[in-house]
Amino acid sequence: MSSSNTDIQESFLALSRSLPAGVQLLCVSKYHPSCAVLAAYEAGARCFGESRVQELVEKAQTLPKDIQWHFIGHLQTNKIRKLLPFVSLIHGVDSWHLLEKINEVASVETLVVNVLLEVKISRDEMKSGFFDYGLLDMLRDGKWRTLHNVRICGLMGVATNTGDTALIRQEFSGLHTLFETLKRDFFADDSNFTILSMGMTHDWKIAVEEGSTMIRIGSGIFGEREIT
Repeated sequence: MSSSNTDIQESFLALSRSLPAGVQLLCVSKYHPSCAVLAAYEAGARCFGESRVQELVEKAQTLPKDIQWHFIGHLQTNKIRKLLPFVSLIHGVDSWHLLEKINEVASVETLVVNVLLEVKISRDEMKSGFFDYGLLDMLRDGKWRTLHNVRICGLMGVATNTGDTALIRQEFSGLHTLFETLKRDFFADDSNFTILSMGMTHDWKIAVEEGSTMIRIGSGIFGEREIT
């Protein structure tokens, strides 16, 4: 069941106050109505995550213009052009092909697009993302440095959906280690490479302990989602 506006505001404020300095709270508003977004907005939220391009665009066109919209779903290449004018950060860039395509469209639109590279840390075979060795190979190749219309701002990952907290911690710790390695070896002079997006409603506390700088919270703020 979705939450009332008061519940949304109280949940957002409680979470915000519990986070250490340097950790950003992304409110995952996908499948929730605009009134729910406004409730969180009125409590101070400014960063919201959507997983469907059409829904993000519709909300961005009607809701306050100082909202930063993050795209957190699987991005189809034929939807890139529609998304780019409205998005602040694209999570989940999981292939060279997608990164290159975003750059191509952004170049035509004269935009520079902020992205996170998704790393597969979960044991769930359905989850997407670069394997760590594949990501390292791509970065060592160096072609990404020619993509002047994308800005790689960090990494994101989704842990295995399990009650095994030791496994979750291991996955987050491994991603944090990879993040630090890439920052040292490829982004040492890049002040934009600062985001490690990991942790959701059920595991965000572990993620923060393991170095997350951005957590993605949906039901923990808005209640259960209303899929239409």
